Amino acid sequence: MNQVNQNGRINFNQDEAEDGLAQLVLTVIELLREIVERHAIRRVESGTLTDEQIEELGVALMDLEEKMDELKDHFGFDDEDLNIDLGPLGRLM
Repeated sequence: MNQVNQNGRINFNQDEAEDGLAQLVLTVIELLREIVERHAIRRVESGTLTDEQIEELGVALMDLEEKMDELKDHFGFDDEDLNIDLGPLGRLM
């Protein structure tokens, strides 16, 4: 944990900072992934996509979800670690 010493300086823990940054970046990526997924569902439900486009969209979303799972595993995070509170909108996941 980063702490302030007697001289008013912050004792910086690089490992914790890197973990926090990785968690923040993955949270933002997960938020964007969910927004893209919701938009894709709306497009599919609107009936404006061809069967081929729907198939490509589904494969792309599955690939993106798989990559996110790999990144979470790599950094040692689970879904709850990325589940930030968005205030009046509720939790991310």
